[in-house]
Amino acid sequence: MGKYEDSYRHKGLRKKLMDQLREKGITDEAVLDAMNNIPRHFFLDSALDEIAYEDRAFPIGEKQTISQPYTVAYQTQLLMIKPQDKVLEIGTGSVYQASVLAEMGAKVFTIERQKKLFEKTKNFFLKQKYPNLKFFYGDGYEGLPTYAPFDKVIITAAAPFIPPRLIEQLKVGGLMVIPLDEGAHQRMLRITHNADGTVGEEAFENFSFVPMLSGRKG
Repeated sequence: MGKYEDSYRHKGLRKKLMDQLREKGITDEAVLDAMNNIPRHFFLDSALDEIAYEDRAFPIGEKQTISQPYTVAYQTQLLMIKPQDKVLEIGTGSVYQASVLAEMGAKVFTIERQKKLFEKTKNFFLKQKYPNLKFFYGDGYEGLPTYAPFDKVIITAAAPFIPPRLIEQLKVGGLMVIPLDEGAHQRMLRITHNADGTVGEEAFENFSFVPMLSGRKG
């Protein structure tokens, strides 16, 4: 079987995973449809093929992970994605989260600070399917001011504080989803950029992410 073969067995396992996510409280069917359309095993080493549809994170190298499907679904649901939303993602990683956003019709601008992971995106196998997905090598704390403002911002690493540059790049009324705090667990926050320059905060469940680091790593 080739690495990029999506068999009936894979599709069945994916459907079962979506049912598990529903049981865990994911209610946005557009998110679940997008995740059901994306073969997660394509994003993992072929040695992990048998367990690719378990609801857990896996290492992808450079001390990074492909997030647990529940985490991906949870963050995406909080973003309330609409087709044509312009989304800034901090932490490309395996490109799985960005692909879910692109599958939902968002225009995705994703930043990776790890050069080795960024280099892998040059050969990203779904590039033709998602022309609405753009890759950048850079410091996530700085964002992409040239392409701002964004409707939504998603951060896929544990941030010690809300990055002010990213708030500046968020449209008024725009949403940011960010796992906040150092330590073993982070609070998932949804930030709203208010017209008077302040931000509104809504706190949700606790999660565990790798830390969001500044600068670039060659």
